[in-house]
Amino acid sequence: MKITFDQTVIDLTPSGKSYRATIGDKTFDVEIIRADAERGKLELLVNGERFTAYVSVDGAKRWVTINGQTIVLSKPATGAKRKSSGHDHASELAAPMPGLVRSVNVVEGEAVRKGQTLLVLEAMKMEIRIQAPFDGVVKSLTARVGQTVEHEQILVVLEK
Repeated sequence: MKITFDQTVIDLTPSGKSYRATIGDKTFDVEIIRADAERGKLELLVNGERFTAYVSVDGAKRWVTINGQTIVLSKPATGAKRKSSGHDHASELAAPMPGLVRSVNVVEGEAVRKGQTLLVLEAMKMEIRIQAPFDGVVKSLTARVGQTVEHEQILVVLEK
């Protein structure tokens, strides 16, 4: 199975109760120790190191939070072409789930680096860091501290 994260393809190959994840030239052995579907909680061993992951699902998208870092995974649609908005130089960052804005760490016009935490949401007793997917400039910022946001509400627009 192939999934994508930030335009990076991750190849997951089942191997008994575990998976072999290949990202570029790196390979990871991932074993699910315990799964609590009701809470969206997974206990994982990744190359022998133990992690707890929280997963939220919306259609083909999966929001995975490990150690306070959240990534969005999606399965590419078979035979479907990727939609282009014509704005390949910009990116709209949306709330992965309903939550409360706990902190906003940037202002409009600010230059940011890939991986920099732009703002922090609290949802379902989890801290979700919204991070820059690339080096760029904050074009617009709609989130404010204390604001309640809805699933997929645009929070930040970045421009390369």
